[in-house]
Amino acid sequence: MDYKQLGKDILKLVGGKENVAMITHCATRLRFEFFDFSKVEAAKIEKLPGVISVVNKGGQFQVIVGNEVQQAFLAIKKELGEQPSGNANIVKKEKKSVISRLISVISTTFAPFIPAIIGAGMIKAVLAVLVLTGVLTDESQTFFILNTVADAAFFFMPVLLAYGASIKFGTNPVLSMTIAGVLLHPNWSTILASEEALFFMGVPVRLTDYAGSVLPIIITVWIMSYIERFAERVSPSIIKFFLKPMLILIITAPLALVVIGPIGTYLNDLVALGAETINNRASWLIPMLMGGLQPFLIITGTAWAMTPIATTQLSNSGEEMINGPGMLASNIAQGAATLAVALKTKNKELKQLAGSAGFTALIGITEPSLYGVTLKLKKPLIAAMIGGACAGIYAGLSGLVRYAFVSPGLAAIPAFIGENPMNIIHALITIAIAFVVAFAATWILGFEDSVEETTQTHTHTKTETMNQTEVIASPLSGKVMPLNTVNDHVFSNELIGKGIAILPDQNEVKAPFAGEILTMMESKHAVGLRSDNGIELLIHVGIDTVSLKGEYFETHVKQGDRVEQGDTLVTFDRQAIQAKGYETVTPIIITNHDEFNSLDVIKEKSISSGKPLMHITKLEA
Repeated sequence: MDYKQLGKDILKLVGGKENVAMITHCATRLRFEFFDFSKVEAAKIEKLPGVISVVNKGGQFQVIVGNEVQQAFLAIKKELGEQPSGNANIVKKEKKSVISRLISVISTTFAPFIPAIIGAGMIKAVLAVLVLTGVLTDESQTFFILNTVADAAFFFMPVLLAYGASIKFGTNPVLSMTIAGVLLHPNWSTILASEEALFFMGVPVRLTDYAGSVLPIIITVWIMSYIERFAERVSPSIIKFFLKPMLILIITAPLALVVIGPIGTYLNDLVALGAETINNRASWLIPMLMGGLQPFLIITGTAWAMTPIATTQLSNSGEEMINGPGMLASNIAQGAATLAVALKTKNKELKQLAGSAGFTALIGITEPSLYGVTLKLKKPLIAAMIGGACAGIYAGLSGLVRYAFVSPGLAAIPAFIGENPMNIIHALITIAIAFVVAFAATWILGFEDSVEETTQTHTHTKTETMNQTEVIASPLSGKVMPLNTVNDHVFSNELIGKGIAILPDQNEVKAPFAGEILTMMESKHAVGLRSDNGIELLIHVGIDTVSLKGEYFETHVKQGDRVEQGDTLVTFDRQAIQAKGYETVTPIIITNHDEFNSLDVIKEKSISSGKPLMHITKLEA
């Protein structure tokens, strides 16, 4: 395969070098950002020999090539010449629809904030169970303290959102959070309580309670990004250190209080009123749409669209009906459809994959089920959408609400326990409808079941060939995970090869066999090796850790080096990587698995570095 020519072919189909705003690569894929996405011929790129798949995710167009991605990348870089790459100002010129930009803003702004409200939501759910079982009363001091802890994430929501918005709009995060602090300052509560009029330079200030608000701070940080550029331009370098932040605060804060805040609050109220109006006139509509279309929203990346409305409802009233009820129906239906596949299929690999992914979906995590099973088989996806929509109708008609922001599923049932004792009953009935309808629909509609060839292959090899088995030692210590549970569909769908994953409990990657280093990424997060017997292996530390650009990683070998089993390849800082918001789960992939007869992985749930991890058998005539 000529990967240099592949790189040139890809560049031509993305609109040529004039359309490339940014290009980077990780261990397996090229990552593009464009000036005009309409010029990109994605379908033709996916059909190119050497291209495994294409993915448009997270604001980047990704072309999955595999181990030889660097050759294609260098060919493209050579064609681009000295054209700048990675400049934030260039990327911002990329033409996107208003909806795409809005979804991008919401996803980037809310992503850092989600762990806080999920943690707070789970505390709320646990408190609901403790009160229901009589362990605590809602008048006890312990309840008061824990409830305050849970409320903090929602009260200070503008501060947390300011951080995410500052990342999206490329402005100073500390100054952004300071502006959010201005909106939440207790002085305003005092003036609000006294009903005293307030003026700034003669202009009336319409104060409101910004605790738990969403839109005012996002709009403010967006405007602040332009003010910061202005302050950067007009501040003399000799006094920029103190003049620039002063200008940003003294311009942005009054604007936020006098103009942006009131407008944002009005939009906030308008959105909430719209949702409430729809719910009052057709309570079944939103949960039905969310229950039926949630898989489509996940695939297209628009699932974030309802998050601001849901969080606003939770913050204002302590309950929400926009996201939770419909997502509960959808997640359970997705799990039921996948489990139906597991029971009906004759393919052992699909049965194992669907069984694991189905239970994961029932808990509330649907990506392995969606990308690994139902989307591929199509009819089970339709069945899941039918089940989700039917259960969503019941959820809406019954008035089901969610009291805490957690991923709806069996593990999050306490999030539906609240003031209305019937709410949890309605949640359980919703779960039952979603499961039964989706399971039955999958069974009736059926799917195209692939025929296994392993038995025939093994029988053939016994009579005509000899098997040579090689042991691959584990390069890490930690928890062993099936590849289909990895939160990246390129790995979970085995697009670049078969293997297994490990969630490491130590900070060292060691050579799993004797051989040669084929690839050592500049970002240090991934290494490719070839054993003396021709096994090509990729070890990819973490998910999307290419974005760290080598931070927290240290390499101990280079491309072309000879290594023996147990030699240290890479060391990394797990805690620091996780603190940055990245998963450290490490896929270990046989990229040329099709050259071998069989691949067996261990069944244990944990493993120590150096212990047997996989056995791979090669046919010898």
